[in-house]
Amino acid sequence: MTSPMILFLILAGLSIVFSLLVVFQRNVVYSAMALVATLFLIAVLFLTLEAAMVGILQILVYAGAIMVLFLFVIMLLNPGLLEGRSIAWWILGSLAAVLLLFVLVPFLSDSGRLLPGQAPAGGSFGSPESLAQSLFTDFVLPFEIASVLLLVAIVGAVVLAKREV
Repeated sequence: MTSPMILFLILAGLSIVFSLLVVFQRNVVYSAMALVATLFLIAVLFLTLEAAMVGILQILVYAGAIMVLFLFVIMLLNPGLLEGRSIAWWILGSLAAVLLLFVLVPFLSDSGRLLPGQAPAGGSFGSPESLAQSLFTDFVLPFEIASVLLLVAIVGAVVLAKREV
C-alpha cells in the first residue's frame, strides 16, 4: 500500500468517526464542534488531492463562516429544547441514510477513480481559475439557490428566536 493511500484511509476513517459523532452526540454544541472537525478533515483531504484552493475555501467558508452561523442559530434556538428526540426522527434518519447508501454505492464501486495525491490530466484541478470558471458557468444556479437557502435559514432562526422572547 502506498503512503498517499494510507494517509487517505486515516483521514477518511477520522472523518467518518467525527461525522458519526455529529449524528449521535446528545449535546447540540458538541455535535456542531464535531462537524467543525469533520469539515477540517475534508479540507485536508482536498489538500492531499493537490487542490489547495478548494481546501483553503473549505476551511474559510465552511469550517469558519458557516459554522459560526450554525452556532449562532443553535444558541438562538435554546439547545435545552432540542435534547428530546423522538423515535420517528431516528427512523426517518435511518431510512435517509440507507437511501443515501444505495445512491452512493455505484459511485464508490467505480474503478476509474483517481488515487489520493493524483491530479487529473490538465493540471489545473483546484486552481482559482478553474474553480471560478466552473462555479460561475456550470454551477451558478445551485450556487445562487444555496445562498438563498442560507438567507431563509437565517431569517427563520431570527423569527423563531423573536417568538420565544
